[in-house]
Formats: sequence, structure tokens, C-alpha cells
Amino acid sequence: MKQTKRVAIQGVPGANHEIAARQFFDDCDVEVVPCLTFAELFERVRAERDLYGIVAIENTIAGSLQANYTLLNESGLTVIGEYKLRIKHNLMAMPGVRIEDLKEVHSHPMAIMQCEAFFRQYPGIRLVECDDTALAAKEVMDKRLTTVGAIATELAADMYGLEILNRGIETNKKNFTRFIIISGNGKIEVDRLLDEGRVNRSSVVFSLPQAKDVGSLSKVLTVLAFYGINLSKIQSNPVVGHEWEYIFYIDLSFNNYQRYLQSLDAIRPLCSKLRVLGEFEQGRQSDEN
Repeated sequence: MKQTKRVAIQGVPGANHEIAARQFFDDCDVEVVPCLTFAELFERVRAERDLYGIVAIENTIAGSLQANYTLLNESGLTVIGEYKLRIKHNLMAMPGVRIEDLKEVHSHPMAIMQCEAFFRQYPGIRLVECDDTALAAKEVMDKRLTTVGAIATELAADMYGLEILNRGIETNKKNFTRFIIISGNGKIEVDRLLDEGRVNRSSVVFSLPQAKDVGSLSKVLTVLAFYGINLSKIQSNPVVGHEWEYIFYIDLSFNNYQRYLQSLDAIRPLCSKLRVLGEFEQGRQSDEN
């Protein structure tokens, strides 16, 4: 009998967050817990110790979701995994509705942006932004809208009984979103991965002394390179209330866990603050097709 994992997602069932959650926990039954916002998602995961969360953190087209980095840092939760999902956008509508019947198409602003080229051939269709791709699909069915379509996932079309008019309408077929999996029981998860020899990635946040300390960031990066640690991602966010000060989020890859720990000890004296957000196994990537 499969184990059941409860996973909080942002949005309603049928969203890309749900698809990523089910593919990451592919050996378990997944019970989705919908949250209206990412802030609510982090709060739910903090409050319910058996609840995991899955959060979009960056996209190959749109870049980083900076607000989610801030929520992660402030939450005290731990990153225990990652998954890279190929994003596929589909145009859908009520059964029997043709694309010629549509006056509007609703979806998340990111999805609309990624499908704008497709809609240039339909200048009579107005693109309307909403909070969530799957929610757009749900509302088309709930309200029986016969002149409104939605851009959403194939899963959403199946869940809400819509017909797909055009599949794969996104312009860039190399469109991936990286999701992180968060938990309030991070130590248990990391210990299990360490016992299995599977920890080879980490996410770290740090701040540096005042800007007068010349080359402080380059010194940190040089030390990491000396220890053979690969910097796969760096993201800077401003420190609110402190002009021209930044905190840095970095993703590290390594083959030797002990050398990785030594590298953190070596850079701590160079940082004002340093915290490990999570240690985990390099994430899988969904099929490109």
C-alpha cells in the first residue's frame, strides 16, 4: 500500500504545482492542499508538521520569483528537494465551443505572456489576467462561459470537463519551472538522504558586511571554488530599510559532503549572517515532450 503525502500547493487543483508535486512524490499517493497565496502556503506548512509544500522558485523564461525567496527565508522552513517541470500551455473551452466563438481567454499573467505569439493570429480575442491557470479553467466550467476560454494544463481540462482546442500553444518549448519542496521536518528528511548518500545540493542565504569591505562577495565565491563547490545559482535581494545592502541566495552543487561543510565553515567569517535553507538531492527534470 502506498504512503500518502499531504502537499500544499498555490492555486486550485489542476495547476502546474499539483503536476510537479505528483511527479516528485511519484511513489506515493498525493493529497493536495490548495492555498490561495504563497504566504498562506508557507503558513500552513509551518502550522502542520505532516504537511509538505511545493513552491515555484524560478522559470527559464521569466527568471526568479523573488517574493518566494523572501518567504522561504522568513519562514524557517527547510528545502528538502527540487523538481524541474516542463511547462505546457493549452487553450481550452466549454465542450462544443470553437476558437472562433471566443471573445476572451483568461489565465495567469505568466501563462498569457508565454502564449502571446499564438494569439496574434486571433486579434479579436482579449487576453484577461487572473490569479491562477487552473482557476481560470474552473471558472469557465463553473459559470458555463461559452465565449471565454482558458490557458491551463491538460490536468485542469480533465478535472473541470473542458475541451482542449489547441495543445502546446506556448512559444518556447524549452520552458521549465523549478519547484522546491519545503518541510517543517527538514532534519529528518536530510538525515535520511545523508544515510543513503544522496545529498549533493544545498540552498544557502547570507549577507555581507557593509559595501566598504571591497571584494567581499568575490572572496566568498573564491573560497567556495577552492573547496570544489559549484555555484549553480545566485540571487540577490535588497534588505528592506538598509539602502544598498543585499542578501544573497545561492544554490550549491557538490560531490563531497564533508568538503561542502568545510566550505561553509570557511566562508562564515566573511559573512554577516549565513544560514543553510536546505540540503537535498539534485532534482529530476520532467520529459521535454
